Formats: sequence, structure tokens, C-alpha cells
Amino acid sequence: MDKAFVAQRVAKKLFTTEAAVDSALVEAAELMGEMLKARQDVNVSLVFADDVQAKMMEAMKALSEARTAMVGVHNELNEAKLRLGIRTKMGLEKPVEASAKAAPAVMREVV
Repeated sequence: MDKAFVAQRVAKKLFTTEAAVDSALVEAAELMGEMLKARQDVNVSLVFADDVQAKMMEAMKALSEARTAMVGVHNELNEAKLRLGIRTKMGLEKPVEASAKAAPAVMREVV
């Protein structure tokens, strides 16, 4: 199988994973906001469920560390692509948002 197509398959999974980590971080931040607002809405003390808020912050820290690790994976895979001699542009740079999601991935040779 052509190395460029294998690399493209891996790149698609990389982008999906990166998006999932970002999405999880967004959801966690929204949950944190809802939890803080809920405490205010039911008019309870700041110390109420403080342990829950601390655990949520731990979870968000872990997600942030996962995001940083994925950036490292992205960079390492880009280096691996170059070591394999793959010179096609497969989107290992930042993918185009919305419109590109509907269109199939297209590879082109970069000279």
C-alpha cells in the first residue's frame, strides 16, 4: 500500500482524536460553569460541594494534559512523515473547519 495513503489514514484518525479531546475539554468547561451557576441558583454556600468542584478541576487538568500530549503526537507524526519521505501535503497542518468536513480528503503533490 502506498505510504502516502497510509499516512493520510493515520492523519484522519489524528484529527478525529484531537477534535474529541478539544470537545471533551469544552464539555468539561461547560459542566464546570453549570455546576457553579447551579450552586448560585439554589443559593447554597461557596463551600457546598467544593470537593466536587476540585475533582472537576482535576479532570479538566487531565484533559488539558491530554491535549498537550496530542500536540506532541501531531508533531512527532509530522516528523515521521518526513522521515518516511512522504512529501505530499495531507493536512498534517491545521485542517480547514466546517467546509472541509463535508468534502472528502484530497491529496496533492507538493513540489
